[in-house]
Amino acid sequence: MQPPPDDAWDPWDPIDLHNRLGGSAGDWYVVGGWALDLWHGAQTRAHEDLEFSAPANQAQHYRTILSDLEFFAVMDGKLSSLAPAASLPADVWQQWGADMDAGCWRVDMMVDRGSPDLWVYKRDPSLTMQRAEAIRTTARGIRYLAPHIVLLFKAKQSREKDHDDFRNALPCLSSREKADLRQWLEILHHGHIWIDALQSG
Repeated sequence: MQPPPDDAWDPWDPIDLHNRLGGSAGDWYVVGGWALDLWHGAQTRAHEDLEFSAPANQAQHYRTILSDLEFFAVMDGKLSSLAPAASLPADVWQQWGADMDAGCWRVDMMVDRGSPDLWVYKRDPSLTMQRAEAIRTTARGIRYLAPHIVLLFKAKQSREKDHDDFRNALPCLSSREKADLRQWLEILHHGHIWIDALQSG
């Protein structure tokens, strides 16, 4: 069966996902722009997708829970069907969940290959953090990636929405978060435009 078009997104929101995955149980967490809005405590802009991350050894479990969706592995811009019972290939880091009846995408599941105690940045495994510091939880029990880590991911593409997210987040980041993000950018994205703002912000 052919997947929906790449731009056919009608995503759930984090509350929908939270309810479908059994509340706060498990180690999945929201990433991307929605993670920033969970941190802010309110939605600040429209979101064209819903990204969440799950440990590699639990990815099949979550695909089973979300059995009303058909999952497709995303690699090099190509989509390939991924059966619910199929083992996750080691080189797959991203899976889109399609509502085939509605002809649209609902979720984008990332793969977290860190350890139970250690969060690892997939673009540079030398960057690690205690998982308890990297993952936060809302009062409702929805887990999400810490804001300065979300911004590190966004720094690579630096789309207009990423710049908007950075400007919106900057006044709310702690001194420690600003210092960490500045250090990461200096190492991984030397000369990035956000570095100066973090020094003066």
